[in-house]
Amino acid sequence: MIKRRPQDLAALGGSPAFDRPRHVGAPSLLDRRRLLDRVEEALDRGRLTNHGPLVGELERQIAERVGVRHCIVTSNGTVALELVARATELSGEVLVPALTFVATAHALRWHGLTPVFCDVDPGSHNLDPDRLEDKLTPRTSAIVGVHLWGRPCDVDALSRIATRHHLRLIFDAAHAFGCSYRGRMIGGFGDAEVFSFHATKFVHAFEGGAVVTDDDRLARSVRSMKNFGFAGQDNVVALGINAKMSEISAAMGLTSLETMDRLVEVNRARYERYRRGLQGLPGLSPVPFDSGERCNFQYVLVEVVSERCSVTRDQLLGMLHAEGVLARRYFYPGCHRMEPYRTEQPGCELPETERLVERLLCLPTGPALSERDVDTVCALLRFAVGHGTTLARLLPRQAPAGRRREIA
Repeated sequence: MIKRRPQDLAALGGSPAFDRPRHVGAPSLLDRRRLLDRVEEALDRGRLTNHGPLVGELERQIAERVGVRHCIVTSNGTVALELVARATELSGEVLVPALTFVATAHALRWHGLTPVFCDVDPGSHNLDPDRLEDKLTPRTSAIVGVHLWGRPCDVDALSRIATRHHLRLIFDAAHAFGCSYRGRMIGGFGDAEVFSFHATKFVHAFEGGAVVTDDDRLARSVRSMKNFGFAGQDNVVALGINAKMSEISAAMGLTSLETMDRLVEVNRARYERYRRGLQGLPGLSPVPFDSGERCNFQYVLVEVVSERCSVTRDQLLGMLHAEGVLARRYFYPGCHRMEPYRTEQPGCELPETERLVERLLCLPTGPALSERDVDTVCALLRFAVGHGTTLARLLPRQAPAGRRREIA
């Protein structure tokens, strides 16, 4: 429905633009038949877990795509990071961005570590190496960088800092499967990197994760720990946990991996359509990607500068939700303002992070969104900015509570 007057907006009494919600991170599946064939094969074999052949094949293919010696798939990405933290024997404090999904911090805190939140570079949205060393103390054992939106950290700068101070370097690459840094695939940097194959990711395994590394000892440790610490049938050699991926999840992962290139092209096409549709709009800037690197384009982010478009990010969010566009505030309000960190680390101020969490708006994309859908979302945003002064007066300033939906 074309909006011609402010009162045509659903938030002000009009009819919604969409008859069903358009979500951020809607699950993608391009070959249902191939998935069901693999599930049938697993059922026929009667082997549904404990490192079956589908899990083994998924690990082989991921390692090959990334260019590393070892891939250990897990039940989810959070436990993958926990396993790496224990395998690398981290202690004390770990430097980590606050602009990330809270699982990054929780995985560390769950193991008794203290996440020390650091500010980000305003351009890359990743850890700012120039601000990192100010946070170092004698208790610091590691740096955890996050390749946010699939845009790589400054790996070289972080590596130099880690080497200079004898720190472990780990990367949360939950957003970055299929992306590259200086022509080399993300996954082979630092001591280890961690992927997520949650259902919201463009390549997913319903629920899953992976540790990728070239460190033989670390890989052996992670592989043992994810299976209760076993080394052989009856020999438990270390403290472990159940972090195994099932064969059914691996079936989804392999099927998703087969269509990865098609999914990237769809994501790229949606991103470019958004970029064209929002071009020249004052106060709304799509977050760019480096054309010289490989990217999965699974996130479409815009920065909203309310001083230039009159309407705030949260007012745009409320307007879109009313129209059936379930955009998100990523990653509001920043981990340092969430519990338990807000109470444990009072007074933590991160100006760039705090500026970005008030501006970032994540829009739906991917195969679940048609080109026409993208055009409609762009038209809604253009209409809202075009009537910014009026809408700033009429729309609630507080973001909608929305419906619960897991993100990562």
